[in-house]
Parts: sequence; structure tokens; C-alpha cells
Amino acid sequence: MDRTPGFSRITLPLAAINFLNQGNRALVATIGPLLAIEFGLSAAELGLLAACFFGAYALAQLPIGVALDLHGPRKVQSVLALVAATGFVLCAVAPGVGMLAIGRIVAGVGVAAGLMAMLKANTQWYPKARVAAVTGAGLFLAGMGGMAATLPVQAALPLLGWRGIFVLLALLAVAVSVWIRLAVPDRPMGAVVPRRRSLLGEIAEFGRIFRDRGFLRFLPAIMVLSAQNFTFQGLWAGPWLRDVAGLSDGPRATVLLIYATGLVTGSLVTGQAASFAQTRGFSPMFVPYLGMAGVLAIQIALIMVPEGFWPVATVWFLFSFFASVGVSGYAAIGQGFPPELQGRVATAINFSMLSLVFVLQTGIGVILDFWPRNPDGGWDPTGYAVAFSVTFLLQVLAALWIVVAPRPRAAH
Repeated sequence: MDRTPGFSRITLPLAAINFLNQGNRALVATIGPLLAIEFGLSAAELGLLAACFFGAYALAQLPIGVALDLHGPRKVQSVLALVAATGFVLCAVAPGVGMLAIGRIVAGVGVAAGLMAMLKANTQWYPKARVAAVTGAGLFLAGMGGMAATLPVQAALPLLGWRGIFVLLALLAVAVSVWIRLAVPDRPMGAVVPRRRSLLGEIAEFGRIFRDRGFLRFLPAIMVLSAQNFTFQGLWAGPWLRDVAGLSDGPRATVLLIYATGLVTGSLVTGQAASFAQTRGFSPMFVPYLGMAGVLAIQIALIMVPEGFWPVATVWFLFSFFASVGVSGYAAIGQGFPPELQGRVATAINFSMLSLVFVLQTGIGVILDFWPRNPDGGWDPTGYAVAFSVTFLLQVLAALWIVVAPRPRAAH
């Protein structure tokens, strides 16, 4: 008799915290203009506010990875969900931007284990052949959080206000914590309990990864690809739609929903395409290469500024669709390492990518502040064009690095 708990007990509760994670990531793109006006924020300050979440998320990766190894997904994620709830409450009651930033940081720590906890639980409980499928299903459900942060949030703002949205997130985080604690099982019976590792031991393993030539060859391209997606979905797509495309609140929220839809569908389609291509002899990086080319083409279109609602919506859908291939890049890079390092390889890429998100979200704000603000509180379209030119150049340089970087030494 198969006593393995089902999807509803293992993956679904852990996907729920990722739902909140995705929603919180995308929320500032919807409410960012309101925050900028209420607190009198410059573009750099708004970018830093959004980036605080990703900075905390990145810094928490290593210690949370150790905690997951020692205590398991159930205990770690149920506690961290309460930390996230605390962060959301701090955001809701913040009298000024300082407290709001602290709340974002605390929330970032609270959801930082989301993907890793789900992956670890799936790996523990499911056969290897099923791990990718159930994880993909969990990520699909998590992606709905990014969609919920668009039109649904925009519709709720007149009733709840942005502070009420954070209260709702806090209540949901508490409910998810209880759900995880009661539903998610501990390790399977007979599973080997990993030996306790020191933090220095974990750092030493990361050093081994960051010295690997194959890892260093592909890291910049995948890092830039994924970081751009988080940077624009997490903040700057919303202001761009207002200041450059000239969209009001309702149409802007609709485009952000379309953006999130592109990310969700892209994650499913590009992942399947990558597996399909590799089984037919193509390089694991083949589909990520196509994604990079697509993002570069779309950035050119954004610099030129498409006219009309549907051209704008289509361009942003394609941007998120192509950029979602970064997840396949994670898997492709991981294939160059033994199974016992797979989790740490993903964490190393995630740490690098999230650190770049922090830099990009803040840096784009600095760029925008070089031009005077518009009378309505927005930013000059020229600044956005320069910012997109910078991200375009970063992706080009990362792609060129793949060509010129030292290759891994051949095994003897």
C-alpha cells in the first residue's frame, strides 16, 4: 500500500507561501505610484524600497538552506510564514518610509525559503521522475500570486487601501503557517537524517561552486535574464506603463495581469520545451539561448515605445514569457554538478540573481532621477529609455561572456 502523502499535503501548502511571495514581489508595481506620492519618494528611494525585499531575500538564502537541511521544510517554513506575517503588519502600520522598508525586509526573510522548501519536500517524498512535474504544478499555482497583485489588488484599493492589502497578506500568511504545520509531513520513515553542518562548511561548498568554470560561464546570462523579470514585475513595469505608455490605473493593472500571465505560461511552456529539446540531442542551454534572444528583441521594442494598449500589452507579455526561461537555465547549469550539490547550485544562482535585482531596482531609480519629475509626479520617458538601454547592454555582455569565458577542463 502506498502511504506517500498526496499533492494536497506536500506541495500545495508550500506552494501557498510561494503564492504570497509572488504576490508581494509584484505588489509594488501596482501600488508604487501611490507610495511615491504619499511619502514623497524619489525614483531612487522607491527603487530602494522595492529592492529591500530582494536584498533580504538574497541574504537569507544561505542560513535558511542550512536550517532546511537540519530541521526540514515543515518546521522551517511554518515559522518563517509567521515572520512574513510580521513583516506585512509592519508595512500596514508604517508611519513613514523607514518602517515600510523594515517591513519589506522582514517579509523578505519570511518568504525566502519558499522555493527551496517546496523543492526539498518534493525531493524527499516523490519519486525522481515526478519531482519536476509536481514542482512545476506548484510554481504554476504560485504564479497566480503575481496575477492577484494586479487587477484584483487594483480593484480592492478603493475599499482596503494599500495598508489594508498588507493586513490581508498578514492574515493569509498566518493561515498558511497553520496549514503547513498541520498538513506537511516530516521526513519519510527511514529517511537518512543529514548530519549537522557548520555554517563554515556550507560556505566552503559554495566556494567550490563559484570556482567552477562551467558555472561561471553561464551564471551571468541566466542571472541577468531572471533578474530583469523580477526587476520590472516587482516595480518598474508599473511606473513605465503610467509615464511612458500613458495608461491610467485600470488599463495599467490589466497589462500587469497580462505580464504575470506571460510569466506563468512561460514557466510551463519553456520548461517543457527545454526537456523536449534536450531529449532530442540539443544542449541544455538551447532554450535559454532562445529566451535571451527574445528578451533582447523585446527590450528594443520597449525602447522604441509601442503605441496602443494591445501592442504594449503584447510586448510585456512576450518580455515575461521569454524571461521566464531563466528557470530552465537554473536546471541547465545544475546538470554540470553531482546530485549532492544540486540544491546549493540553485541557491548560489538564486543568491546572485536576487543581489542583481537589488542593484537593478535601485539603479534604475537613480537613472530616472537624472531628469526632472513630471507635474503629475511621474518620471521622464527619456530616463526609462536609458534604463532599458543599460539592461539591454548587460544582457548582451552576459551573452558575449558565454563565448569568451574559459571552458571547463576536460576530464581525464
